[in-house]
Amino acid sequence: MNGFFEHTPDSLRAWCVDHGMPAFAAKQVFDWVYAKQVIDPALMTNLSENHRALLAEALTIDQGRLLADQHATDGTRKLLVGWKNPSAGLPILDSGPSTETVLIPANNRLTACVSSQVGCPVGCAFCASGLEGLEGNLTAGQIVEQVHRLGRLGLGRVSNVVFMGMGEPLANYGAVTKAITTLNASWGLGIGARKITVSTIGLPEAIRRLATFPIPVTLAISLHAPEDSLRRTLIPWAAHASITQILDACREYFDATGREITFEYLLLRGVNDRPHHARMLADLASTVRCNINLIRYNEVPGLPFDRPTDMDVRIFQEALRDRRINAHIRASRGRDISAACGQLRRSHAKAD
Repeated sequence: MNGFFEHTPDSLRAWCVDHGMPAFAAKQVFDWVYAKQVIDPALMTNLSENHRALLAEALTIDQGRLLADQHATDGTRKLLVGWKNPSAGLPILDSGPSTETVLIPANNRLTACVSSQVGCPVGCAFCASGLEGLEGNLTAGQIVEQVHRLGRLGLGRVSNVVFMGMGEPLANYGAVTKAITTLNASWGLGIGARKITVSTIGLPEAIRRLATFPIPVTLAISLHAPEDSLRRTLIPWAAHASITQILDACREYFDATGREITFEYLLLRGVNDRPHHARMLADLASTVRCNINLIRYNEVPGLPFDRPTDMDVRIFQEALRDRRINAHIRASRGRDISAACGQLRRSHAKAD
């Protein structure tokens, strides 16, 4: 383990001792990287010159390489980070495994949208992330590094984290929960549990497992359809669990954590945005403590889906609110930089 972001205080103390450094140096390095956001060992001035040289030689801080950095007119930033293949020990190449991560400034918040996998196994019909399938899981350190990189862009410290980038977080449960521990810890990035959201397509057993995790994060379900047949058309993995089974797991999550569930509902023009869909969604939502985020689709070239009209979105929201369902329309961000998840990665791969 030579990647800094993979370490806990205990493991870094052991690393320091193994490399002839005093154990207390670990606390100093943690303070430089997490509190001061310094990643160059040469600048860690309370360490001896020899120890700084050792850190630079033997401890990798950033495992990834920045391949692209896009700036949207609304302040959104999207990064494409390339990763080497750990199992093969390959160097980082422009054409190798890569993931997207996005910084979204809004209402005095800086939200990091992070990826948990390279590609995605779910294969949603409307999404660019899974068009090439799953290439592999990210490690906990690679997840944390995404957040840290965004915090170093000069816009301020990240206040919120959402696991809504590439991949299905609960299919990489161990790395995601280890990353959350670092993101939340006082020795790490110190981001509160209520400001961390895990978005899943809905894996009931993994949701129940997450309910026992000691950090009660917000659970978001990517629902996208109010009945199983349509949902399975849009989301192949929906064949593994019915909406009823997912809702049962969500109720258990609420009972265990006291955290209201968020349902993410991506509106696709003429597919799932009709008034009868809203009525069906309201019926489901009335059975669990939840709120609903309505999301306008960001078009993906080559996929047969369109963005809904503003009027249809408002009608859909009002149909939910008429049934006393808490429903919000999420603001579209970064549309001028291929905002949909996976688009930057695909365009970069095609350019190569």
